[in-house]
Amino acid sequence: MPFFVAMIYLSIIIPAYNEERRIASTLTKILNYLSDRDYTWEIILVDDGSTDRTLYKAREVIRDERLIIIENPVNHGKGYSVKKGILASKGEILLFSDADLSTPIEEMDKMLSWIEKGYDIVIGSRALPDSIIELPQAWHRQTMGKIFNLLVHTVVLKGFKDTQCGFKCFKREGALKIFNLQRITGFAFDVEILLIARKFGFNIKEVPVRWMNSPESKVHIIKGSLSMLIELFKMWYYWKR
Repeated sequence: MPFFVAMIYLSIIIPAYNEERRIASTLTKILNYLSDRDYTWEIILVDDGSTDRTLYKAREVIRDERLIIIENPVNHGKGYSVKKGILASKGEILLFSDADLSTPIEEMDKMLSWIEKGYDIVIGSRALPDSIIELPQAWHRQTMGKIFNLLVHTVVLKGFKDTQCGFKCFKREGALKIFNLQRITGFAFDVEILLIARKFGFNIKEVPVRWMNSPESKVHIIKGSLSMLIELFKMWYYWKR
């Protein structure tokens, strides 16, 4: 895709599902962060078939044409929604962030500095020595995360301490190549996009971030873990072929 399509500097993509209690706070924090920046930007909110007042709350907070809302008629999954937002974006630099801002938006400065140093992709990590975990997950979620990370290393992808932190930044060209090939639509999509990025030979930087667990996680401990395990083996199948 020609470079001139990117008319703005930064696109922030936020997948959301039934986030009426948090989305107003999240968008306000992002807007405050962007308000004194000297570059152009857009916020793309991808509503994944919410059945609550997520969209009403979002529109109530930001009445600005730079807030773009994409609506999925039904729930498709986080990976599906992030892909849709990425492919609809116009920024030269693309960031996707979880709707709960578990990683504060101010960490974006750190991501941009590494992009400016020449990296194609910069991913936030909760597992590096300098990462700051202000509020940890419950022990059972930490255990499931460690097991999943071990399976990731064993089955499809080595070399990353934390594939699942929902704070990842891309140069536009790389993002479009990667997300056009993405097939996984659920919570394990992060692994697939890093796998595709590795296949293309993109430069990836994993950086420590501040992180605070949200008690209202949308990942069901049993169903979510099983779904992610199935997605992991789907990746193995796709890429072995």
